[in-house]
Amino acid sequence: MATLEIDTPHGPARAELHCAKDGAAVLLLGHGAGGGIGAKDLVAVAQAAKAAGVHVALVEQPYRVAGRRAPAPAKQLDAAWLAVADELSAHFGDLPLVFGGRSSGARVACRTASAGQAVAVLCLAFPEHPPGRPEKTRQPELDAVDVPTLVVQGERDPFGRPSAGPHHEVVVVSGDHTLSADLDAVSRAAAEWLGRVLRPHL
Repeated sequence: MATLEIDTPHGPARAELHCAKDGAAVLLLGHGAGGGIGAKDLVAVAQAAKAAGVHVALVEQPYRVAGRRAPAPAKQLDAAWLAVADELSAHFGDLPLVFGGRSSGARVACRTASAGQAVAVLCLAFPEHPPGRPEKTRQPELDAVDVPTLVVQGERDPFGRPSAGPHHEVVVVSGDHTLSADLDAVSRAAAEWLGRVLRPHL
């Protein structure tokens, strides 16, 4: 494992690299608003992706690197993410990039997929709406993604459940927003999907 510190327009970000033996693509995973890259689902998916031959970068946003718990505004998160993606694309010799993350990190991945030329997007616990506020939907962020997208969602997630669409599929697993109740199911879903969507790029 190696750790890179990457300059962004909003301060340094950090990428923890988990490299596969013969990686043919790179999966960038971002954390949730109040958590870090040690979240159980992120760690499980990183291990599964690496075992499936995909390099993984667990990305820590600048506000977390600086020791702040309150998340930065969306535009700052997106700009920092794209700066990290550019750096990692160069680091890995322009291998195909898959953007992903949990909760807030999944939203960042969706919003930046087009600008960052991601070939696919992996969303863990996409926060469809704030708890108890279904009218505040974030579905348009997901619908705007025009590359293959997987959403892995807990069946009892208080943040709701996104609708499937032409470019995205939704896999429901047991548990809540943490996705920690059945990490094996989360890992299997992610690894199977990665193998399927990356096949044309390998």
